[in-house]
Amino acid sequence: MIRYLLFRVVQITGLLMILPLVVAFIYKEYFCAEVFGIIIAACLIIGFAGGYKKPKNQAIYAREGFVVTALTWITISLIGALPFQLTGVTKSYVDALFETISGLTTTGSTILSDVEMYYSVQFWRCFTHWIGGMGVLVFILAIMPMAGGYSMHIMRAESPGPSVGKFVPKVRETAKILYSIYFGITILQTVCLLFTGLNAYEALTATFATVGTGGFGINNAGIGGFGYASQVVITVFMIICGINFSVYYYLITKRPKEAFNNDEVKLYLALMFGSATLIAFMIYKQGATATPLESFHHSLFTVASVMTTTGFATLDFNTWPQLARTLLACLMLTGACAGSTGGGFKLSRFLILIRAMKNELTYIVHPKSVKKVYMDGNPVDQSVVKSVSAYLSMYVVIFILSTLLISIDEFDYETNFTAVAATLNNIGPGLSMVGPTGNFGAYSDLSKFVLMFDMLAGRLELLPMLILFSPKNWTKR
Repeated sequence: MIRYLLFRVVQITGLLMILPLVVAFIYKEYFCAEVFGIIIAACLIIGFAGGYKKPKNQAIYAREGFVVTALTWITISLIGALPFQLTGVTKSYVDALFETISGLTTTGSTILSDVEMYYSVQFWRCFTHWIGGMGVLVFILAIMPMAGGYSMHIMRAESPGPSVGKFVPKVRETAKILYSIYFGITILQTVCLLFTGLNAYEALTATFATVGTGGFGINNAGIGGFGYASQVVITVFMIICGINFSVYYYLITKRPKEAFNNDEVKLYLALMFGSATLIAFMIYKQGATATPLESFHHSLFTVASVMTTTGFATLDFNTWPQLARTLLACLMLTGACAGSTGGGFKLSRFLILIRAMKNELTYIVHPKSVKKVYMDGNPVDQSVVKSVSAYLSMYVVIFILSTLLISIDEFDYETNFTAVAATLNNIGPGLSMVGPTGNFGAYSDLSKFVLMFDMLAGRLELLPMLILFSPKNWTKR
């Protein structure tokens, strides 16, 4: 079943490249069209040949679900890197792979100092954000039926957040609902950006990067090169895409009580606007902006970009006051809501941990007391609290090991710490050398592989990558 699904992924990757192939013909980039055409043909032939025969046993259990999820993301990354390398955009395949993984995991970290390249390759670079935003396998589940309830193991392995539920009884229908909402937001933002004066190509690529909370741009000036109206639209949609998509489902199905009774979303919005107001005051006082309104515009854009792990920037926040930069570094770790396209640790996990810690302090003073952790007015199962604590332990271990490994390159601590924070949380830019005006190109290949692992681990919530590389899980027993 793993083999069958992986060949389907190869096939679908080829089909997804048809869009940049069309862009290559529109802009008369015939060399790029040839490259995309060869890759598409190879993917379709290999995909159809390997995935032609369905396995008799289509069962996908928890272990297989995690393994196939990790292998799917590695497979699509290996294929997706080919256009960058074959067109000469990157100097090495390692760099091409870094750029692709960064795109698919919606990280937005780059090794390129010049992003103004072939239109078709630029389009593919931004389109990878949209592909990875909602999830590759969630897309496959939406279009391909699977036996029984086994597909839930795949959705659980790929979806962001401490727990995954179903809107409707069938997982495939849940996947369809998620992608319908995703498509709707994509179309709405594209139309809004067209009204701000962007052309179709600019609007589409900016939308892919925003809705997927990725952050890749099509010019060296980034979003700073767009007008204020476009920046406002992008800010609004970054905030929208950082909210749990279940909220939109409840609104569509006319269940406003469930939509607005979400503790995580309340914290998300309060933290975002509170931090933006504080940073606006600091940068206005510093003289980085001319007016208070301009300060709030840039601070809200930056905070939304950092919290949703989009990675866009209108100003170089490396030059902002130390307190503002420290606050942004903290927001990098918190991330967006569970069930959104945003990355990071997820605010729901922070809420569960804080409330569990509060209960533990009460238990120490009153040993006979029985306290439960509540979210949205409902008790959280103890297994979820336990899994969140385990996730924190794994997160800290990976963070420390990654920082130690990339320190071999002898860069300063701020660069290394924020490089790991930016990749493990799928943010994009860090601080110092890897800030908004810098890139990750100076790192050695070893460090790039470490950061690529961090990007994949962060997007897949750690477990699929750890289970994939655990020898115990490859035994038949």
